[in-house]
Amino acid sequence: MAQAGSFGDPGVEIRAITPSNDTDLTGCRGVFTTDAGSLAVRTIYGASSSSAVTIADMPIGMVLPLRVTRVMATGTTATQIYGLF
Repeated sequence: MAQAGSFGDPGVEIRAITPSNDTDLTGCRGVFTTDAGSLAVRTIYGASSSSAVTIADMPIGMVLPLRVTRVMATGTTATQIYGLF
């Protein structure tokens, strides 16, 4: 069985993410989308830990290497969102 390792290690699992204004993600090392749209996210540290930052026109298939704690429903238009854990 693969072990999670540190956050500097690559992800060992891909999970679909349903945007939510209330539900936090635990252990997310990056996000990507397979359709066009925007992502509104919160991260572990910094200003974006308490208020969402919207990445407009997120490139399809590009992994955003952020420790994301939440993909917000408000401001997110992409529908096929995945996280690396």
